[in-house]
Parts: sequence; C-alpha cells; structure tokens
Amino acid sequence: MSNGAGRSLSGLQQTLLVVLRTLIGWHFLYEGYYKLMLPGWSADGAPLAPWSSAGYLRAATGPLAGMFHRMADSGWIGWIDLGVKVGLLLAGVSLLLGLLTRLGCWGALLLLGMFYVAAIPLAGTPQPGSEGTYLLVNKTLIEGAAVAVLLAFRTGEIAGLDLLLARRRGKS
Repeated sequence: MSNGAGRSLSGLQQTLLVVLRTLIGWHFLYEGYYKLMLPGWSADGAPLAPWSSAGYLRAATGPLAGMFHRMADSGWIGWIDLGVKVGLLLAGVSLLLGLLTRLGCWGALLLLGMFYVAAIPLAGTPQPGSEGTYLLVNKTLIEGAAVAVLLAFRTGEIAGLDLLLARRRGKS
C-alpha cells in the first residue's frame, strides 16, 4: 500500500493506523451517543444541566472565551447542543467504518480545535474538574494530532468502506 506521499507502508504500519482510526472513531461515536442520551443535553427548552454545551461554553477560558460565553447565553444553545451531538456521531461513524474518512477527519479536527481553544491549559497545575495536570498539551491536542496523522496517511484507502467503494468503482 502506498500513502499520499508515495512511500510504502508495512502491513504493521497500516494495521496500526487503522487501529488508531477505529479507536478514535469509537471515542467520538460514544461521546456523541452519551450526550444524545444525557438529559442535560436536551434541546427541548428544559433547564440545561452543567454538562451541556452551555456549561462548557460558560467555563471557556481560552483566547475565544468571550465568543464562547456569548454563544452559551444565546438563544442558539439548543442548536449548538444538537450540532455537537451530531458532529461527534458523524465523525465517529466515519472514522469507525472508514467511510468518507477524510471528511470525518476534518470534522473531528474542527470539533477538537474548538474544544481545545475553549480551554487551552495554561496553568500547569492541577485544576478543579480536571483529571490531570497540563501545560499547553492535553488529551484534546494529542487526539487532534492523531487525527491529523490519520488524515495525512489517508487511512480510508488502507481499510474500510472507502476502500471497498473505490475498488467497486474501479471494477465498473
């Protein structure tokens, strides 16, 4: 198999890239599913729980914090909640199945980028509500870098429904 740069990948490299894509896809899919099932993520006008996007946006501390705070207090919060859920679900399905993989990677990068800039870890000390101690680099940034690797290596061309569809088109 050859990646976009024309270099050949070993079977182990291909397998590990597909495993990484599958794990990230599962993470996105489950996050979207969980938010869909969580009552606080309802867009039906009920009071929002602190774990909805409103709580997350109000807690934003990054360089775009003012914009995120305004979004939390806007009448659009139900649509924002829905967009987060649907975005997570679609990116997850895409990466898990290897279907429209490049689009799924771009969607995942968009979500991860927004999540990161909302709360760039600058303290370098343990923070309330955080399970670790981070300075600039956190799990969100690392997952974003991993998704960028998946995008660069075109993992949909290694395994998944993208590969099956490409082969089918080639036989037509």
